[in-house]
Amino acid sequence: MSDATAAQPLAGVKVLEAGNMIAAPFCTRILAEFGADVIKVEDPQGGDQLRQWRKMYQGTSLWWLAQARNKRSLAVDLRTAEGQEIVRSLACRSDVLVENFRPGTLERWGLGWEALHRLHPALVMVRLSGYGQTGPYKDRPGFGVIGEAMGGMRFVTGYPDQPPVRMGISIGDSIAALYGAIGALIALHHRTANGGEGQMIDIALYEAVFSMMESLVPEFDVLGFVRERAGNALPGIVPSNTYPTADGKYVIIGANGDRIFKRLMQAIGRDDLATDPTLTTNEGRVPRTAELDAVIGDWTRSHDLEHTLAVLERAEVPAARIYDVRDIMADPHYAARGMIEQHSLPGDRGVKLPAIVPKLSATPGRTRWLGPRLGQHTDEVLAELGYDDARSAALRAKAVIR
Repeated sequence: MSDATAAQPLAGVKVLEAGNMIAAPFCTRILAEFGADVIKVEDPQGGDQLRQWRKMYQGTSLWWLAQARNKRSLAVDLRTAEGQEIVRSLACRSDVLVENFRPGTLERWGLGWEALHRLHPALVMVRLSGYGQTGPYKDRPGFGVIGEAMGGMRFVTGYPDQPPVRMGISIGDSIAALYGAIGALIALHHRTANGGEGQMIDIALYEAVFSMMESLVPEFDVLGFVRERAGNALPGIVPSNTYPTADGKYVIIGANGDRIFKRLMQAIGRDDLATDPTLTTNEGRVPRTAELDAVIGDWTRSHDLEHTLAVLERAEVPAARIYDVRDIMADPHYAARGMIEQHSLPGDRGVKLPAIVPKLSATPGRTRWLGPRLGQHTDEVLAELGYDDARSAALRAKAVIR
């Protein structure tokens, strides 16, 4: 069965997105990629702000093409009673509602969890916000960058002698979005398998980030240890670092497995270290981190990147160049795995987009269409609710819809 004809595992699942920018839209994008019917509610005046972010093509963000793929755009003003009625009706026909407004906003519009749950007990509601729906900080505005700071990620990112730095992507929003999709699927399974009702999934961005922080809490609780910034190294796990090569590039080497370490030392001509009994385990290597990094760095500086990678591949030592987008687009493994999709823009201009993850053997996800025009599906969605042309025209004349 080809990807184009394979059954979609979430076909028949109806999702309503009341989201903007990254967290909620990324969450629903995942569901849409696997067949869910996602209706995206947008402000008629400009729509999702992501439409205007970063690099543009003919007035629309190229990011938008991927983030809103497979979604239907409904342009409706939620600040109006008529707009709230439309969204309320859609919510009562939906399996999942995903939103990322500041807590209390939907409640002011009569669209909060308690109100919708009374009307439609089977509804699953995913709520993404900076600090969650409860607690003393719940009313504060919070973006992904704030979640990364409060969740502990920023403090450990960067070099010890420099201020904390951000990653080059909106990782806090993306982590929260993944938890949103996971939570929605768990709740849907519970509803189906256990005869349960829908439920509300409360995801705080800072908590999503905090959940990624590995051994941070028990190390502090038991040992009083505060994890700090360590640059490219992985403290306590040796050797694992980034090393310079003779041609001014860098190679990442992860040789922290005991057998892998031995193979690395043999590959770079340091049999003395490969057979050193004090270095056979990570516990013995940690006190000699600086020494081992210097040995490896001296070797990599003597060879260009391609030679370095070839030697390490033969020795079965995990290593990689640091890919930029040019490397990604030219890489044969990306191509063999189908990780770059080809699509068309208006005017037959081609565009490549990242393919869909995860890969399912029998029911893979797929891109059915790219991010839609603002309000492209408004009339279609309203017709499904029973609105005739005259009623839709009246709402459009009042700027309730677009």
